[in-house]
Amino acid sequence: MKGFNRSNQLFSLCGLNCGLCPMFLNKNCPGCGGGEGNQSCKIARCSMEHGGVEYCFQCSEYPCEKYEHIDDFDSFITHRNRRSDMEKAKQFGIDAYNAEQEEKAKILEAFLLGYNDGRKKTLFCVAVNLLELQDLQTILGEIERKPDMETLTFKKKSAFVAGLLQDAAAAKNIDLKLHKKKG
Repeated sequence: MKGFNRSNQLFSLCGLNCGLCPMFLNKNCPGCGGGEGNQSCKIARCSMEHGGVEYCFQCSEYPCEKYEHIDDFDSFITHRNRRSDMEKAKQFGIDAYNAEQEEKAKILEAFLLGYNDGRKKTLFCVAVNLLELQDLQTILGEIERKPDMETLTFKKKSAFVAGLLQDAAAAKNIDLKLHKKKG
């Protein structure tokens, strides 16, 4: 959207973790306010109408009607934790929130570089978004402790890591599939 720029490309105005999005990672999306020619966004327009708030939670009208069903459906990235992530950022501050997201981005990069068999990118991105940092660190430890990891084929390594993520998510009752809107 013309005239809308953001310095923080990890965490969007509306609460998406853009730094963990496959479109952002592939450089197919500059993130909200990351360059000219972005798609029009009603929330970015709203921000500009409200004095350019950096995050919706800073607006005196938050949460407004735009947030009534905001977590119902996903796009390229999961939308399910936007409200809770905004609350976390508000409570702990953007710097602390971004530090956690940077750690998650490093873990995601390790998963993508070391264990993506070409079919796990979405799973890894969704899992890193929805699982807590501590859960992801535990999974990294399990990978490091697996005695025969070096002898496994790449496909088996990928399946092993995907299984660890799915098990951790199941233990927390988290579904690791994107919930796309039908039609």
